[in-house]
Amino acid sequence: MKLELHILQNFAPSNLNRDDTGAPKDCDFGGYRRSRISSQCQKRAVRQQFVLSGLLAEDDIGARTKRLVHEVASELVSQYGHDREPAAELALGALEGVGLGRNKKGEGEDGWKTEYLLFVPRRVVQSLAKLLHENREDLAALAQPSAESGDETKKKGAKKAAKKGAKNAYPKEIQKEVEALLEDARATVDLALFGRMIADKPKWNVEAACQVAHAISTNRVQMDFDFFTAVDDFKPDDTAGSDMMGTIQFNSSCYYRYAVLDVDALAANLQLDDDSKSTLLPKAVDAFARAFVAAIPTGKQNSMAAHNFPSYVLGVVRDGGQAISLSNAFLKPARPTPHKELDLVDDSIGKIEDYFGRMREAMGAEDATAITWADRDLRDGSSAVVRAQKLNDLYTQLVSRAVGAEA
Repeated sequence: MKLELHILQNFAPSNLNRDDTGAPKDCDFGGYRRSRISSQCQKRAVRQQFVLSGLLAEDDIGARTKRLVHEVASELVSQYGHDREPAAELALGALEGVGLGRNKKGEGEDGWKTEYLLFVPRRVVQSLAKLLHENREDLAALAQPSAESGDETKKKGAKKAAKKGAKNAYPKEIQKEVEALLEDARATVDLALFGRMIADKPKWNVEAACQVAHAISTNRVQMDFDFFTAVDDFKPDDTAGSDMMGTIQFNSSCYYRYAVLDVDALAANLQLDDDSKSTLLPKAVDAFARAFVAAIPTGKQNSMAAHNFPSYVLGVVRDGGQAISLSNAFLKPARPTPHKELDLVDDSIGKIEDYFGRMREAMGAEDATAITWADRDLRDGSSAVVRAQKLNDLYTQLVSRAVGAEA
């Protein structure tokens, strides 16, 4: 079963997702320049929305971090009375004992970081700290191997040998328990949705159940510049001028946002039994739908506060078939038509509904559930499209159809 969300969201002047120059990201689409918000940026906003809106329990949400050692060490200190340095050595030994690399370049606590980001829920941090505490005497005797000095080739060889040596020296029974705890992190909703790839542990990899497109503006984008100045509050009254000045690029655009969720793949990633499938799965699908609709990137929000809710949501639930974006509805950019009293969002809605009507057969969606919600009155649509008056009604109907249960 597939759940597709098509969203139109008009933002006030903003710079929600910046490129390497600090300008809003953009792209070319249909021969016109468009504003863009990356897929990765939206996924992070969704994960933050899970917490911000309290959509999921803490144990159902993972944290993406290189600082797992720091968290486990803090847990050992606060809950079991360990000193911080020895606690960190226990945590580092556990990660190296299962073959995960550490940051060899940093100094102090910076050197405790893992080579790459890991997804871990809070429960794993707590369980790992408990395991290490209970086996502290057996583990304290393990020395931390270090790479030898020398040329770069020798350093790499020493690093590889040290990593292998740490894994071989670690007690096998504890190693299995640590691996089981870290692999168990796959059962968090955000990891099941967006996937995980760990080069050193391919069996821990998770194929994402959800795909999120780069959001693009339905309109042709025009970049603007904000010239700003700042004045020293203690500047003498007889001294003119500012003490800092600069420019920030921004734009105001109506974005088309699209995501597709494979509900069956989500259930498989979560490794649900029959009982949890009837409870956690509808909760996870509902949380994703609500979070994706409400998620707003945080870029430059302190300066611009562009907290604009979507104006239009089209949800489609269908049994299989090829996922299809409706972005081609905007090959010819949307534009306001003042003499018809149509604004940019009105024209965007008209384009997406016309295009969806033409694509229903190609999508295999004739028998699909299609539900819309909008912040305005909509024209009469096809009898196959349900007009939800309340946003909660849209969520409830989508989840019920997608998993066969109420949220």
